[in-house]
Formats: sequence, C-alpha cells, structure tokens
Amino acid sequence: MPQSIAIIGSGFLGLTLALRLSEQGAKVTVFESAPEIGGLASSWKIGDVVWDRHYHVTLLSDSFTRKVVEEIGLGDEFEWVETKTGFYTGGKLVSMSNALEFLKFPPLGLVSKFRLGATIFYASRVKDWKALEKIPVADWLIKLSGKKTFEKVWRPLLKAKLGEAYRETSAAFIWATIQRMYAARKSGMKKEMFGYVRGGYARVLGRFEKVLRERGVEIRLNSPVSKVEKLKNGLIGISTITARTAIPAVETVGAEALHTRNDLPGHGNSTLTLDRDEFDSVVLTCPADIAAKIVPQLTTEEKRKLENVKYQGIVCASVLLKKSLSEFYVTNIIDETPFTGIVEMSALVDKKAFGGNALVYLPKYVTPDDELFERSDAEIEELFLDALEKMYPHFSRTDVEAFRVSRVKKVFPLPVLNYSGSLPSIETSVEGVIVVNSAHIVNGTLNVNETVRLAENFYADHCSPDARG
Repeated sequence: MPQSIAIIGSGFLGLTLALRLSEQGAKVTVFESAPEIGGLASSWKIGDVVWDRHYHVTLLSDSFTRKVVEEIGLGDEFEWVETKTGFYTGGKLVSMSNALEFLKFPPLGLVSKFRLGATIFYASRVKDWKALEKIPVADWLIKLSGKKTFEKVWRPLLKAKLGEAYRETSAAFIWATIQRMYAARKSGMKKEMFGYVRGGYARVLGRFEKVLRERGVEIRLNSPVSKVEKLKNGLIGISTITARTAIPAVETVGAEALHTRNDLPGHGNSTLTLDRDEFDSVVLTCPADIAAKIVPQLTTEEKRKLENVKYQGIVCASVLLKKSLSEFYVTNIIDETPFTGIVEMSALVDKKAFGGNALVYLPKYVTPDDELFERSDAEIEELFLDALEKMYPHFSRTDVEAFRVSRVKKVFPLPVLNYSGSLPSIETSVEGVIVVNSAHIVNGTLNVNETVRLAENFYADHCSPDARG
C-alpha cells in the first residue's frame, strides 16, 4: 500500500517535494491556506494583466529552477535578456552596468572604487561560509572596503534589505548575495543573462499543478492547518479549518494565514468547519514559528528554536504604467526613499506581456511588526508615488494604470551570527513529522532556485530510495 504523505504549504518547496514523492509512488496531499498555489511565487491580476505578485528572475546558473521547469514541459519557454543595472544616489540616477561605468560611479573616489571591486572579487572566491557566520557583516565589509565605502554604499544597501537588523547579521549574508551574482561567471560565461518563462510564474504554476494532479497528487486550497499531532494509532492527524463558502484571498502564505486572519471565524456568511485527516507522515514547509504553534507535541527546546528564527517581511507594490521609468531592470537606491529599490520588470519582459505597459515593483523590506503593514493601500500608493515624482522628473501620476499592494510578514529568515548552528533539526521528536522551510537555506539567499535546491537535497537525504537504504 502506498505511503500517505501530507505537505503543508504549496510554495516551490512543497510543490517540488510533492513531485518527487509522487514519482516514487507515495500518495501525496498538499494543504494550502491561500486560494491558489505558489506561495511567494504566486501570481495575481493588476489592471488587465496577470503576472507575478512579487518580482522574480531566473539566472542561467539557476540549474535547479531550470531543471524542474524543464521537467514540467516548459524548458523551451525561457526568454533570456541582458539587462542593465542602475543606482539612485545623490538625487541622480546613474548606470552601473559595466566596468567603465563602475569607474565613473559618483559617490566614491578611485581608491574606494578599487577596494569595493576587490571586496566583491574576494568574496566571490571565499569557500568557507561557516567561518563568515561568526563575523558581523558590517565589520567584515569595513575591513575589506573601508569605512567610507561602507557608509556610502554598503550600509544603505544592507539597511534597504535588512533594516537595523543588519547590525546582528553575519558576513555570510553578503557572501551569499555575491556568490549568486558571480555564479554564471564561475561557470565560464562572460555575462549573466536574466530570464523568465513566457507567461510568468502563473504559467509555470498552472503547468506544475496540472502535472501534479495527473500524478495523483491532491491539492487542497483554502485549507489552513490548525493542528498536527501523532495519534495513538501511529498515524499523523492533520486538522484543517475549511470554509464552506468563498472567503477573500489572504495575503499570507501557508499555515500563517490561520494565525493572522483573526476575522475568519465570524467572517460574513462563511461557515467554517474543523476537519481531520490521517497520514503516515507530514512535511511542514510553513514559517518556523507557525510550525511551533501547530505541532503541540514538539519538545520545549524544539519550539524555542523554531520560535527564535527571525524573519524579514515585505510590503511590495506592483505598478502598471503607460511609460517606463528607466532602462534599468534593477535600480539600487542609496538615498532615503520609502521603498527598498525599483525593479522594472518590463526592462526584462517584452511589454506585449503587459498590454504595452511597463510593470514596476516597489518593494520595502521591513520587520513583521513594522507600522507599514497597518497602512492602507491608498496611503502606501500616495507615499510611493510621491517618491517616484521626486526621483523621475518625467513621471506623472496620469501614467499609472493600476497600483496594487502585497503584504507578507514572513519572507526570509534573517541570517544572524552563528545562524546555522542555532537552527532546529529538520527531523523532529514527533515520529513522522518533518519541518523544512526557508530557514534551512543556510548558504544562499532566498530565491526560487535555492528553494528548489533545498527540496531536492532534502528529498535525496531523507526520502529517496537510496536514503532509506
């Protein structure tokens, strides 16, 4: 009789595990609290355009992403583009897309530029990332690049991504970022090309879901999990709250939705019922602290380690514009602005995909308790568009076709000092219960490729026929 396995969460981690486990004959059920699969890679509609809810890009060196996309039959649908990078500094937009432009970079003198380049080159060749976990990122960068370069370049970039938490972040964070940037060059390619699948992740996820269902995988949407427990019969019980009538889409992923939507029990005319199913084993891919809440039989120490994982959240606006803002795919911001950076997807994707418009993402990385989460869409729109008007003289609010805001309180774990040594084990004390999530990405940055890599490595080490001996 096939083993029955439940997977909580339908991001690329959960989907890839479902694919591998179904290949070996397991009976797999995926639980997802949201009304669609994909987690952080899910899509939505802005204006008349359906595209990714958050910005994503595939590198030529992203072998794990490319492999799984090929497996589901979309390998020939990639488009590859050489893009440009900009910096907004001193109230001006400057290009940083080649070596000559780097030498002209306004904020730094020649010596500082040399030290900055040397830092990046050195970091790209460091192998011992665990040693870097013991060093604060600020100390490491100041030592290599100098205090002036740190203050003018590194610290603004760190604060944009990490906020004040950069002070407790290890040097392994910037090492992982540089490693990804240099991955293609290390493999012999002179330039890194950015890519996407025609139709975006909506198309990828649509095909992924079709393939999984064809292989017998059951996918339960709008099914937040409230409890996972070992039963007396040796099986794992999973309790879910199910809405018998439609409820609005939640802006959180996985089991986190249950604990952030306090209005659900009395929402409108929805009738919620508590269901329970039994499985041989369960894999939780939800955020660490949510796993601690819904698996009450974990030990006190296991719960402590899960709850101690700190996360950074995001408030990300998607803006559909009649005109492009610039020629840059990514604009890094050194000056003070209300958003972290600017990602112009239409500098990568043909505007035909957006009805002839430009699609721009304005992300702001913040802590889960930041007040920005409490602001209305209208307030965020006013704040962000006001900043765009100051940055781009040619920008007009009449160019805005649509504006939508996504909020996710737990996006990526903060790589604090000695991070890997403090992580909870994937195998728990509750037999048959596994917890594996983005917190277990210890030597890379959070992106689709690293998520798929984590799934593949976990499957190879714990679930494959070879792993079972």
